Amino acid sequence: MPSAGAFPNGIDPLRILHERPEECADRTLTRAQLIVLLLALIGAAVWAWRDGFSLLLAANALAIIFYTAQSLYKFHLVWRSLGRHAEVPVTPAEIAALRDEDLPRYTILLPLYRESEVLAQLVEALRALDYPAQKLDVQILLEEDDALTREAFERLNPGPPFRAVIVPDSLPKTKPKACNYGLYATDADLLVIYDAEDRPEPDQLKKAVAAFKKLPQRTICLQAKLNYYNQRQNLLTRWFTAEYSVWFDLFLPGLTASQAPIPLGGTSNHFKVPALQELGGWDPFNVTEDCDLGVRLHKLGYRTAVLDSTTWEEANSDWLGWIRQRSRWVKGYLQTYLVHMRRPWQLLRSLGWKDFFSFQMTIGGSLVCFLLNPVYWAITALWFATHSGLIAALFPTWLYVLGSLCLFVANFVFVYLGVAGCMQRKYYDLVKYAMFFPLYWLLMSVGAWKAFAQLITRPHYWEKTEHGLFPDGGASAEEDVGGPH
Repeated sequence: MPSAGAFPNGIDPLRILHERPEECADRTLTRAQLIVLLLALIGAAVWAWRDGFSLLLAANALAIIFYTAQSLYKFHLVWRSLGRHAEVPVTPAEIAALRDEDLPRYTILLPLYRESEVLAQLVEALRALDYPAQKLDVQILLEEDDALTREAFERLNPGPPFRAVIVPDSLPKTKPKACNYGLYATDADLLVIYDAEDRPEPDQLKKAVAAFKKLPQRTICLQAKLNYYNQRQNLLTRWFTAEYSVWFDLFLPGLTASQAPIPLGGTSNHFKVPALQELGGWDPFNVTEDCDLGVRLHKLGYRTAVLDSTTWEEANSDWLGWIRQRSRWVKGYLQTYLVHMRRPWQLLRSLGWKDFFSFQMTIGGSLVCFLLNPVYWAITALWFATHSGLIAALFPTWLYVLGSLCLFVANFVFVYLGVAGCMQRKYYDLVKYAMFFPLYWLLMSVGAWKAFAQLITRPHYWEKTEHGLFPDGGASAEEDVGGPH
């Protein structure tokens, strides 16, 4: 692994590995975690040898109890957001009161890899931002081995405030490693990350400036809301849009209202640069570096707020591409969970009981549920096919009642959340698709099991999302996101 001195200009994109190795996902499991896992497997094997049925019964009871608790917690968070404004509002008058000469310097990081076809659209979208060009530093982060995108940038020659930053070809080849180059190469006051297909609202930077001014000093990050400009392209993008509407318009604001750790989205995160540099930037080995950073800043006493501004993205409309993208997200959540649970008692002391519980439900809980779903579907199908006495015995009366309650509660919550998200965004025509959300679970579970396997075989492999599948590239976004259809 390269040392800090091996990188140009003294920039160390692997700073977390070198300074805080206990918080780095370069290892999937520590020695202590491997020992605990081995002891657990030995204990389970001994239990199974002595009384295999009681082991299955206990595992079944724990899974159902956990599943019910996680569903109720999600419902609680969304309920806290409904009819309330948990995000930070910024009025037009507050934006108008900002004078250009008083605005802070802003760095925009744009990590690109094999994105030559969407580069021109990205530059056009960022030129629409309402912010003085002399206060902007737009860094196009290009990998050294990506000749096509580098040549496209040279042909386009966008000029200031755009500049190319070449990321040396080294492992791991990930987005967070590229972002660390930009972070330590800037002297700006604020910084935001956008993805290749992003279309942020023109006043988003000014909204962030105004929001930071009225928030406590310890709030160092603002997460803008994300949604899709191609939500009606096909069935998958309709489901994906409903899910994003829940996550960014209801779930994250609910976490903010609860003062709980926020798993950040991968784009439109606005940071105070000095605090982000103090944190060590992003973990280059974590494939959902945003989620990890949200937890890490919370552990150190910093806070995140949700900004009432939207960045429009392209929903993945390809079924196989969606599974690849989802498996990367799930794998990153698994990495984040394992990293921060290396020292569970220390994590508990850092977060407190309430936030520790939230971490278990939001970072670990969803993943467990998606992994368990196919198991219970298979058990249900097997019961109807065979009426097996063993399956019946695994569900004594009290557990059968709880399992039935879990079945109805979990399905109701998931469908309700999808409907509520669509209603919140005024996507009334998408409500009928949210009613079939349980079918979307199947895709999520496929992605989760793929991620679980890949965590063992290829833990740091970055499954790239292909952009530009929407025919007009978001040019008609304003027409498609305006509300009910």
